[in-house]
This record gives sequence, C-alpha cells and structure tokens, in this order.
Amino acid sequence: MDAAVVIRGVSHRYGQREAVRNVDLTLRAGECVGLVGHNGAGKSTLIKIMLGLVRPSAGSVQVLGEDPSAGSGGRARRELGYLPENVALQPSMTGAETLAFYARLKRQPVAGNAALLERVGIEAVAHRRVGAYSKGMRQRLGLAQALLGRPRALLLDEPTTGLDPALRQSFYDILRDLRRDGAMVLLSSHALAELEGQVDRVVVMNQGRKVADGGIGDLRRLAAIRPRIRLRLPCTPPAAANRAADAWAGWSPVSDGVLELSCEENEVASVLRGLPETAREIEIIRPSLDDLYAAFQSGAA
Repeated sequence: MDAAVVIRGVSHRYGQREAVRNVDLTLRAGECVGLVGHNGAGKSTLIKIMLGLVRPSAGSVQVLGEDPSAGSGGRARRELGYLPENVALQPSMTGAETLAFYARLKRQPVAGNAALLERVGIEAVAHRRVGAYSKGMRQRLGLAQALLGRPRALLLDEPTTGLDPALRQSFYDILRDLRRDGAMVLLSSHALAELEGQVDRVVVMNQGRKVADGGIGDLRRLAAIRPRIRLRLPCTPPAAANRAADAWAGWSPVSDGVLELSCEENEVASVLRGLPETAREIEIIRPSLDDLYAAFQSGAA
C-alpha cells in the first residue's frame, strides 16, 4: 500500500518541554490506525504536525506526498479531513450554512451536502442554528465537514464523543467505505474497547515517544501478556473441584469449581485438546487493548 503519511525522526519542543520525541511513523492508504496515550503523551502535537499547524523542531513529515507546513501543501490540505476533539463552530450559522462554508473552503461542490448531512443523522435539524445544537449534534456536523470531498486522509480526535450506539456504527460504516476507496484513517481516542474491533493497528504514545506500534496480535506478543484458559468442572461438592486443581499442574482455582491456567499463545491449542470431556464453560481470555495499554504505559511490556 502507498504511504499516506510518512514521519521520520520527528521531535517538537514547547520551550523546555519536549512534546514529541524522535517519532518514526508510516500510515498507509486504506488502513485505519488508532493513536492512544494519556493526556500530554504527544498525540495532539503529532496531529498538529500532520496538519501543518506546527512545524516540527526536528525531522521530516510528508502527508499525501507534500510537506504540510510548507506553502506548497495546499493540495494535500484539501484532501485531508480533520475533526478536533472539541469542535468549534459558528453558533449563528445553521448546520447547512456551516457545511456549505467548509465546502467552499475546500473548493468542493455543495450539491452533495444534503446527502452528507443525512448520513451523519442531522438532516432534520440542518435549518437550525448551530448554537441550538446539542454536543452530539455539533459532533456530527463536525464529522460531516471532515468527510467533505471524500478525503484521502482523515485525522479524527475522539470522533465518537456524543454519538449514540446506532450513530457510532454508522460512523464506522462510513470509515469502511472511505477505506475501501483507499483513504487512510487515524483515530485518536481513549475509548480503547471501541477501537479494538475497528482498527488495523494501534500506535501507543507515552511521554512524547512511540512505545508500541502494531496490530492487536503484535502488541500481545510485544507485551508478553499470556492468555488464560478458564473452565468449570462439574464436581459436587465444590471443594472437590479445588482438590482437582491440585492434580492439574499450573491450574489455579478461581472460585468454586472454576479453574484457570496461564499459558503461551502457541500452547493454547494443545491445552484445549488435552482437557477432559467433563470440562464445561471453557473460555480463552486474551489480553484486551485496555490490558495492553496499561502494560505499555507502566513500562511492564
């Protein structure tokens, strides 16, 4: 896949504070990447660098083949969609007027605006002034402006804040359509459970550094957090199940009749094959993105 964003050795300082430290990152066309980290980890600065709003103190950046902070980056900026975490919109304008304004800024026709407003679920209130919108409505209008012109790259900061479950699903459906057309999507979010099923890769930032980058499987191997197998034995009385645990090396009682084993990923299949027929409610518990994030932030990985 072609690279939509290429960042090499990028650092940035605000006075004495180094917000981004020697980051290398490639974001490819058609992929969806999650960007996660604590507040102050450098995520927002990195996004501002990609947008051309901040020139890095060191290193190089290419977005859609252009330096976004250079005067020649106008074409790339028109093909770049951005949704900030706290979208600020003119309260005296209607939703339809707001979207038309952004369409003109991006040199996009306004003919498709009605369909875009419908897709984000605010066509019925497009005639109302933005000042009367709820937070969720403003977020959806901000998302609509980010999607103008079917951008080749999307940078989205906490994009699903204020969206109900149905609209969140619609949002991810839109992103899948854009990715099929080759768009790159970067999602900065604290909603880790939500990200886990939506992204191809996750980039973890901590104190300005990129501390991890990969798919969920890659991060599990890097973090070295072993999966657990949990099961129930139909023993009566329950104490018998706990005695059974003593006969199974490595298995530990979790509760009455419930045993658990921690093993390597490549051992899971053989452990499952060796279980007795009496085992019930067998569950494989692999580390979630929340677990992995905590490990990378603590330095345990």
